Amino acid sequence: MSTVSAASSNNDTSPPESAGNVRPEPIFREINAEQTEEIVEIESACMNCFETGVTRLLPTKIPFFREVVLMSFKCDHCGHINNEMQSASEIQKSGIRIELVVQSVADLNRRVVRSDNSSISIPEVELEIPVQSQKGEVTTVEGIIERTIAGLSQDQEKRRIDHPETAASIERYIERLHRLKEVTTPFHLLLEDISGNSFVENPLAPAADPQLKTSYFTRSQQQNEQLGLYEQNHEDQHLLKPIAEDSWPIENLHGEVLQFPTNCPSCQAPCETNMKLTNIPHFKEVVIMATVCGACGHKTNEVKSGGGVEAQGVRFRVQIASKEDLTRDVLKSETCSLSIPELDLEVGPHALCGRFTTVEGLLVAMRDQLDGTLFHDSADVATKQQMQRFLDTFEDVMNLKRVITLVLEDPAGNTYVQSLSDDDSEPDDKLTVERYDRSYEDNEDLGLNDMKTEGYEQKA
Repeated sequence: MSTVSAASSNNDTSPPESAGNVRPEPIFREINAEQTEEIVEIESACMNCFETGVTRLLPTKIPFFREVVLMSFKCDHCGHINNEMQSASEIQKSGIRIELVVQSVADLNRRVVRSDNSSISIPEVELEIPVQSQKGEVTTVEGIIERTIAGLSQDQEKRRIDHPETAASIERYIERLHRLKEVTTPFHLLLEDISGNSFVENPLAPAADPQLKTSYFTRSQQQNEQLGLYEQNHEDQHLLKPIAEDSWPIENLHGEVLQFPTNCPSCQAPCETNMKLTNIPHFKEVVIMATVCGACGHKTNEVKSGGGVEAQGVRFRVQIASKEDLTRDVLKSETCSLSIPELDLEVGPHALCGRFTTVEGLLVAMRDQLDGTLFHDSADVATKQQMQRFLDTFEDVMNLKRVITLVLEDPAGNTYVQSLSDDDSEPDDKLTVERYDRSYEDNEDLGLNDMKTEGYEQKA
């Protein structure tokens, strides 16, 4: 039977609390060098010598990413060591596709977080690592190449005796991988994860990285089933039953606050999410969702458009020079990206969820996210200094010591920025609104290219 023991615990020394005042600790905390209280040790069998070894588990949060469980196994009998990483966060709505152009030796040190459901390929050397062929891990670009070399080198001695031609072919390929680490010519690292739980470091953060391209895609039915996500095919088995027409008027829904159970996005503790349909003046109906976690105190508010995709995309340019400019109401949809040209800052649509806030609230959310995105313990000094200089500059913006332009671009057209002009006939000098036609790539990201609006009842 496995024996489980915590490395250390504070429960024995803490004063007793009443049942009403007990506040559960978050399961996942920010990663740091002194994080030892959450480590769990489990006795488990060694797959090398079949003696008893020790597996250590650490649930933690990786900055710029999400919750993971780090696992480290060590056998004192034969010295076998194995390190793995498993994603502890929920499966994302979309899969993720990351393309990195490795141009220098420094790019080999970029951190890579990959789940069990990710595939990796390097076209220049015809290398492909299929889905679920390797365990998830926290590594680097060089670490991926080294692990491939180690896997191919295994049993080479025996191969040279039994199959010399195959061994010689593998040896030549290993040499190609060794030359890859010299980066004499640029090469591409392609990472695709159907669960959406993989990540490649951007050393230029918060600025955009021209060598790193990230896109999202909709999973196929086969990929959903590969993740264990199945759809019910029978109407009588559906969890959500259709309601009769006019049995729930829209007027009643406007005054109703709906609640449903969910997990905290910060510590994964069970909590409640409140949802309400409301109408924003001069705009449209939106759905506001708010979550407050009783375990870690984390608060979120998210806004989703109650209407469809607009005929054109919209781009807002807001000049921020006075305290009044920070008070503008802003509805940022989940498809809206943000940028500040004066700071070379770009924030993608998936970085900040949809929210109804002010310009100041939007800037605070951007700053707080950037402040918690570094690998604080493992980041080099130059990276820390670069981020600190940027945060100091961002603080000057918050204190109105620098004039900037906040650009909000939403290809779906579901974003709104309040005008400070009382008279509709007089324009707001600090607000520019531009409507534009979406490109093919914009429609592809929104899923509009494959949408069939006429004759959809007919089978293809």
